[in-house]
Amino acid sequence: MVPPFFINMIHIGKIIEEEFYRQGRSVSWLANKLCCDRTNVYNIFKRESIDTALLVKISKALNYNFFDCYIEFLKEL
Repeated sequence: MVPPFFINMIHIGKIIEEEFYRQGRSVSWLANKLCCDRTNVYNIFKRESIDTALLVKISKALNYNFFDCYIEFLKEL
């Protein structure tokens, strides 16, 4: 289980959203890559935490290691 203080320090959905828009991708494109509906993509952007299997899929789709965000956070503890 993730400690509550950890969840509040990293909003992974916002980080994913920032990288997503930085790459100039469309919501339909990411939904297709994740085999889900467009509304699910918008819901991902709202999440403060995320399942690791889904984060792997998103990392692969966007060619960006989102796990590094957590590694950097842990280095600062």
